[in-house]
Order: sequence, then structure tokens, then C-alpha cells
Amino acid sequence: MNYNFKIHLHKETEGGFMVTVPSLPGCITQGDDLDDAIAMAKEAIELYIEELKERGENIPDDTNTFEYSLNLAVA
Repeated sequence: MNYNFKIHLHKETEGGFMVTVPSLPGCITQGDDLDDAIAMAKEAIELYIEELKERGENIPDDTNTFEYSLNLAVA
């Protein structure tokens, strides 16, 4: 089965990126660069899904979630 997950990549001041998966609470990882962070996110999501399956829980995903970046200039 295919799942769709949005990930947030946060650049860390000390270097690298922290990754969070909003639809999977507590699913957080990090990577040294963007490619590493994305690879680590895939692994973390796979492990999270495996745990949900073992528990017999539903697997949420972002198939019906839309995302938009809004840039506001505030005076």
C-alpha cells in the first residue's frame, strides 16, 4: 500500500536538519544534509508504520492534506 506523508525540514543552527512528520506524532529524526535528512525520514516513517501495524492501529497519512506557504509582510 502507498502512503503519502508531508515532512518538515528545519535547518539547525549547529548544522544539519531536523525532520518532523506532522501526521505521525513523535516521528522526528535528523540528517547532516537535505539528502541525508530525507533518507532518515523515510526510515523513521517505515519504522513508525511497522509499529502501528504491530499494534493493529490505523496508519494516518496526508493524502487529503493540502499545504500552502503564505508569506506576509507585516508593517
